[in-house]
Amino acid sequence: MSKRLTHLDESGAAHMVDVGGKAETVRKAVASGVIRMSARALAAIKAGNAPKGDVLGTARVAGIMAAKRTAELIPLCHPLALDAVTVDFEFVEDGVHVTASASLYGRTGVEMEALTATSVALLTIYDMAKALDKGMVIGEIRLIEKLGGKSGHWRADD
Repeated sequence: MSKRLTHLDESGAAHMVDVGGKAETVRKAVASGVIRMSARALAAIKAGNAPKGDVLGTARVAGIMAAKRTAELIPLCHPLALDAVTVDFEFVEDGVHVTASASLYGRTGVEMEALTATSVALLTIYDMAKALDKGMVIGEIRLIEKLGGKSGHWRADD
């Protein structure tokens, strides 16, 4: 027996899921990704002297703004009044690892908001540093953890 797809109606047409009857709970999601780059580009980002300015500060604001606008970017996502969004960075040997989280008290999850924040933060790093390295590679974007709702707590196996 196959499980019914939640974003398709009985006739197979796409529709927004009705979350009106779902219980409000604390919802949180964490996503991450990485951008790999040349030693020259990484050094400039670390030193804060990339040609376009503060790369990570700009990427943080871009990620937060993107999370808030996810419903405008991803069809069928609900517009959400987010309680918090964070975007954090960690330097790795050959790039920058981005971790974003989104949370709210509501009727639907925030996985797409965390994933969107991560993706846009990574794209912003690329945009801010492309003068130094056009060959940067963005990847490994994934959901790390989600909390709340009917399915409860889920964490990716590392």
